[in-house]
Amino acid sequence: MKKVLAIVTSILLGATCLVGCSGANGGDGGKESKNLVVYSPNSEDIINTIIPMFEDETGISVELVSAGTGELFKRIESEKDNPYADVIFGGSRAQYAQKPELFEKYVSANDSDLMEGHKNTTGYITTYVSDGSVILVNKNLIGDIKIEGYEDLLNPVLKGKITGADPTSSSSAFAHLTNMLLAIGGDYTSDKGWDYVKKLVDNLDGKVASGSGAVHKSVADGEYVVGLTYEDPSASYVKSGAPVEIVYPKEGTVFLDAASGIIKDAKNMDNAKKFMDFITSKKAQDAFGSKLTNRPIREDAQLGDYMKPMKDIHQIYEDTDYVANNKNKIVEKYREVIVKKN
Repeated sequence: MKKVLAIVTSILLGATCLVGCSGANGGDGGKESKNLVVYSPNSEDIINTIIPMFEDETGISVELVSAGTGELFKRIESEKDNPYADVIFGGSRAQYAQKPELFEKYVSANDSDLMEGHKNTTGYITTYVSDGSVILVNKNLIGDIKIEGYEDLLNPVLKGKITGADPTSSSSAFAHLTNMLLAIGGDYTSDKGWDYVKKLVDNLDGKVASGSGAVHKSVADGEYVVGLTYEDPSASYVKSGAPVEIVYPKEGTVFLDAASGIIKDAKNMDNAKKFMDFITSKKAQDAFGSKLTNRPIREDAQLGDYMKPMKDIHQIYEDTDYVANNKNKIVEKYREVIVKKN
């Protein structure tokens, strides 16, 4: 693989730009570039699968800069007058929507092949996989207890046997919180939804994990019977043969997309567009769904037998604008629930 992997720190970022901003991006007076600089917070599994496929398919050499999403967005903003990167590959729709001025308008040539609800409606946000809030169950421990959805988690027999992360600090736990509010209450403010949350917090009995990774691991390891987690790592356990089962809440599952975008005034603009087209191509989407454990969003994408077809899942759709604009209010409301419980 021809990429250069950079682990980003504030010092290294500055040094990298000083060395490479003038010519490494292929801004060479009109000659066709064979370079692409990609910023990405994605996992090694995604990077090590998708980037080499793109390079082999196009002959374009990728320089990869890996860091957290927030850090990369800050860098893009600081470099807006002289962008180093061409593409950011990863992050949520909401993060892109907060900074539309940082991105070029481009709609992938494959946009019409994407499932409804996952198409590029903004003109600048290209999504490539989706992840849903799920309930992970340890099959060796569950016995005869029925788990089909959120309501089943209120079973008194499960008290202290369920784990989840803290929605005030974990993005996946916050996604579960908004999912259950929508699924149970129909919106994010109804008494019915918040009454459910209060009952669930009581049944958790203080079993809050240190982070999202600890939730699915503790269920797979047999420390807890049930965990509130997300599909990607859960599917990894199923794929590897762990004694777990994924339950998609019968009340409704929200799937949230991972996004990508072309940096405004990118130096390798044509190659950046090719990258958007590639990650939404059937070849890449098949890889997401059958080599990896990410939910592809093409209608015709292959899916491993360790993942449930989307047509068999009851989907509900989050009001992403509302949630993004009211996240602090939702978090504060959750904090009130915890305080009243204690």
